[in-house]
Amino acid sequence: MKITLFTANQNRHNYLINLLSDICDELYVVQESRSIFPGVTAGHYPASKKIKNYFKNVIDAEKKLFGNSYINNKNVKLFPIQEGDLGNCSIELLSDFLKSDIFVVFGSGYIKNDLADFLIKNKTFNIHMGISPYYRGTDCNFWALYDNNPHLVGATIHMLSKGLDSGPILYHALSNIKKNPFEYTMSAVKSAFHSLSQRIKDKSIFDIRPEKQDKIKEIRYSKKQEFTEKAVEEFLNKKINLNIKNFEKKLLKDPFFLN
Repeated sequence: MKITLFTANQNRHNYLINLLSDICDELYVVQESRSIFPGVTAGHYPASKKIKNYFKNVIDAEKKLFGNSYINNKNVKLFPIQEGDLGNCSIELLSDFLKSDIFVVFGSGYIKNDLADFLIKNKTFNIHMGISPYYRGTDCNFWALYDNNPHLVGATIHMLSKGLDSGPILYHALSNIKKNPFEYTMSAVKSAFHSLSQRIKDKSIFDIRPEKQDKIKEIRYSKKQEFTEKAVEEFLNKKINLNIKNFEKKLLKDPFFLN
């Protein structure tokens, strides 16, 4: 079995690379390079003391959940690109990486044009960090906690579509680990990884019937420019009660919980 993954270059992304490489013969990775010092180096997020402080918590939780993850399997073939370049990548450019049986997207830039058409046609799985259709866009789990909705922190595994995070839902992945907000959201990432890897390996992913998203249920469609110093400061000053609301399975599709 061959898998192609579109992803980025933080610890968690490398962890997913290693996890998927363990269940396939060949793994082809289109990997976008982002700063590994968010808040320090301006890039996907602005550089500032408050943003840096927020991401120190994120990085600490990531290291605790994923360790120092380096790509260490010989069956991995990398196509490294700069952040922002994916939108210009054509099928021709990536042709050697598009001969797989399964395609997965996690944490990459926006995919469009003929490459998007190809991946949609080939029933690509997308990991969206947020519980759709309630939270769509960027930094969704940050906003779910900001809105005092910890029961809507998690991941949505859905079929890739041209609309952002709007493809038919396969299932939701969540975590029961509730030690602090940062470990809670990061463990939801791990839940998504292990559930998808497990379900690809045993082929049960192909037996799940996708469910169309009901956009009427949307609570927030967040954009990158909304993740400001003010929002981060308010978040860090909040006393977030992770148990303020219980999980309601009627809000979720076939939830997978990481314990």
